[in-house]
Amino acid sequence: MPVPAPRPLLPSGLKLLNWFLAGWTTLVFIFLYVPIAVLIVYSFNSSRLNIVWEEFTLTWYGKLLENKPLILAAKNSLVIAGASTVLSVILGTVGAWLLHRYRFRMARGIQTLVAIPMVMPEILMGISLLILFATAGMRLGFTTVIIGHVTFCFPFVLVAVQARLQGLDPALEEAALDLGATPLKAFWFVIVPSLRPAIIAGALMAFTLSMDELIVTFFIRSAASVTLPIQVYGLARVGLNPMLNALSAIFLLATVAFVLFSAYLKKLSPR
Repeated sequence: MPVPAPRPLLPSGLKLLNWFLAGWTTLVFIFLYVPIAVLIVYSFNSSRLNIVWEEFTLTWYGKLLENKPLILAAKNSLVIAGASTVLSVILGTVGAWLLHRYRFRMARGIQTLVAIPMVMPEILMGISLLILFATAGMRLGFTTVIIGHVTFCFPFVLVAVQARLQGLDPALEEAALDLGATPLKAFWFVIVPSLRPAIIAGALMAFTLSMDELIVTFFIRSAASVTLPIQVYGLARVGLNPMLNALSAIFLLATVAFVLFSAYLKKLSPR
């Protein structure tokens, strides 16, 4: 029976570096997740003060479900995020394909202009959009909020799809065209299925950014289109509110459930 070769010993300096990196990583995870754990624990605290534990209760979850402004703001956020995601996926996918498939004289300039909303300060974008809508005579509301969210969401979809297009075999489209498909059918039945992972990733990013957006929405919303981040910010300005702990715990639970469900679907999908 052959004897396995002994594993090479790491130099003492490299061992020390590995221990340091492991310790630093542990501290980072503690810094990130301990506050979240404390938030969840205190969502079951009967005291209104988040720094004093009294007894276990589900009161704040019940009051959260009875809070009509929060429920309405959550519905507004879901509607705005859903519409922004759909429009961002369409614009990002089509835009990435056009920039990849055809050669424009100003292609690099267009690429730069598309990427600017990704790095522009949010307060600057919010003020500029407010001036634009005021100049155009548009009433602030759901339409202006959706337009504003699409402005900074669709570049993320475009970048994700462009990265996928770089590794796409151009022979796929050529084969579809040779077999009689029109360019539109070749794009829809051949290219889009190949881009599905990037489209899904971009859609998830767009939905998350839209649900989380506060500063841009603050400038371009109306009283009827208040989103959940705006409502939560208003409650947090007044003082510590245990309902916010309950709301955060519900969102965290929904996020974990969604990630586990996505992993389950990925495991079931054929390779």
